[in-house]
Amino acid sequence: MDAVQLRELQAPLKQRYRDDPASACARMEAHADFSDPGVTCTVQTWSGPARAGLHPATGGDGSDACSGDMLLQALLACTGVTMRSVATAMGVRIRSARLTARGDMDARGTLGVSREAPVGFGPITVDAELDTDADEATLATLGRLTERYCVVAQSLASPPQLTVRRAAR
Repeated sequence: MDAVQLRELQAPLKQRYRDDPASACARMEAHADFSDPGVTCTVQTWSGPARAGLHPATGGDGSDACSGDMLLQALLACTGVTMRSVATAMGVRIRSARLTARGDMDARGTLGVSREAPVGFGPITVDAELDTDADEATLATLGRLTERYCVVAQSLASPPQLTVRRAAR
């Protein structure tokens, strides 16, 4: 896809959203259950169920997916798609890319060992190794716009209000 094709694809959407801002609101949802034994949760994904369990730092044996890794994977998915979209719109040709997301977690927080230890990730970085002829200024703009328009990155940077509640059956 080139910049012209991307603009043609998105132009009617952008116009509709300008004319009717409420039509731009898209609800997303995910589903999970406790269908598997142990301290696990089975999440339905587009490619089938994924069983998540405890990270080895919290007692897991590494045989289940880790939700922290899954969060970083979601960040990479969104960052990668956003970066390709922005690069396409800018006319930047990227021959190949490798993206890596890294974040550290202090297991003392989630295990309740220390009230001073945070629960969750500290700073997260995404490194993008790009095979491209683009100059440094263009790549800086690409990075800035990718960060700005990536839904998952922005949700992590400015977290939404989160409520965990028991739904009535």
